Amino acid sequence: MNPADGPFAETLKGLLAVGRYGQGEEIAGMVAYLAGPEAGYVTGASILIDGGFAA
Repeated sequence: MNPADGPFAETLKGLLAVGRYGQGEEIAGMVAYLAGPEAGYVTGASILIDGGFAA
């Protein structure tokens, strides 16, 4: 939740594998997948959408 123009922004982007902040559409895509029939067999999963920060 760090602002893209905040004092820590460039440092944080350097820690991300993709080198940029995520977009709302990217989060929405995963939400739509999980809410749809394609994810009907997904149970108890922990899905991290962090641009590779924890990689």
